[in-house]
Amino acid sequence: MNRFFSDVGRELLSLLPALPAVLWAISFHEFCHGWVALKCGDRTAELEGRLTLNPLAHFDPWGAVCMLLFQFGWAKPVPIDPRNFRNPRRDIPFVALAGIAGNILSAVVFGLIIRGMTRWMPELFWTNYGLQRVLVMFVLVDLNLAVFNLLPIPPLDGSKMLYYFLPLRVVESLDWLERWGFVILLALIYLGVVNAVMSPAVRWAFRLIIG
Repeated sequence: MNRFFSDVGRELLSLLPALPAVLWAISFHEFCHGWVALKCGDRTAELEGRLTLNPLAHFDPWGAVCMLLFQFGWAKPVPIDPRNFRNPRRDIPFVALAGIAGNILSAVVFGLIIRGMTRWMPELFWTNYGLQRVLVMFVLVDLNLAVFNLLPIPPLDGSKMLYYFLPLRVVESLDWLERWGFVILLALIYLGVVNAVMSPAVRWAFRLIIG
């Protein structure tokens, strides 16, 4: 029994470096959605106090747990009212893309920090294992959240971006996908399909950013 709790404790400690990265990634992702929605004419996120980087405003317990354990998950979606957009057909995918673009930008910034430290402060970086892990997790979590949301399955952002390129009659015929999207997504996660699709893309992007 003591060995069991010791193993659990070690597992939890190993997740600690990822916690700041998870809180940042989900907060920045949702903030980007809300900010671009505001620029497109919708103040819903702002009026409901969601146009913030405070992780408590965006925190979804199950999404955060999945992010820690599997490096893909979700936050509480920012409220958006497309009726307020100046051009809904254009602005809906634009707002959806904002969260993904924000995470990619964030991963690139932290990747540049790692590159800079390995070049100009190598001793500080390579002798501080905790710092290495935290910075690497910022890159990995941001990339995983971005790639996960690119999947064209509701309620993920990729589905809203895909609808922009489909004829309106096709979009209307896919209402059933909105109703069953989350169930389909969970099934694909359970079967390992999501991980099989995501892992090569994340590894490629990570190598590209870190160098």
